[in-house]
Amino acid sequence: MTNLNKTEVRLAGFGGQGIILAGHILGKAAALFEKRNAVFTQSYGPEARGGACSADVILSEKEIHYPRVSRPKILVLMSEEAKNTYGGLIADQATILIDEDLVRLDTVPEGCRLFKIPATRFAEKLGRTIVANIVMLGFLTAVTGVVGYEAMKEALFDSIPAGTEELNLKAFEKGYAYGKTQKSAAATQNPE
Repeated sequence: MTNLNKTEVRLAGFGGQGIILAGHILGKAAALFEKRNAVFTQSYGPEARGGACSADVILSEKEIHYPRVSRPKILVLMSEEAKNTYGGLIADQATILIDEDLVRLDTVPEGCRLFKIPATRFAEKLGRTIVANIVMLGFLTAVTGVVGYEAMKEALFDSIPAGTEELNLKAFEKGYAYGKTQKSAAATQNPE
C-alpha cells in the first residue's frame, strides 16, 4: 500500500495509447469515488499520435498545494521513448510498472521495485490493442493499491464510451488478476 498522505504517479507512453485517459481515470477514482484530493496534468509533444506523452496524477488525503509531479512514487512506462523522455527522476523506493513488450528495463535504482506486464499482448488477445491502457490500470490497481478496486472500476465505467463496457472490464480484470499474481510472487521472493 502506498502512503495515502501524498502519492505522485506518472503514466507515460506514446500518443494513441490512451495514457491521458488512464491518468484521468486514476484521478477520478481517487477524487470522486474515494473522496480524496487529486490533481491531474498532462504533457505531450506536437504529434497527434506516436510521440511521447505523460499523465501525472497526485493523490492526497490533504490539500495539494503544487500540481506538478516532481519525483513519482509510481512510474508506469508503456513505450521506450516515454521511458527516455519521462522516466528519469523518480522517488526513493518507487514502484515502476512497464509494458514488457514495449519497454526494455532490466535494472532499477536500489530500493525500487519493478513489475512487468505484457499489457499490449493481453489487449491484442482481447481483440483491441487500444485497451492496453486499461489492462495497465488493472495492473497498477493490484500491484500498488494506490486506489481501490471498486473505485477504479467505477471511474472506468464513468469515463469510457457506451458500448465498450464489456471489453474494458475484461481488460481491467486481466490486468488486475495478473497484478495480483505478480505482487504475490514478489512478496514471496522478497519478504519484508
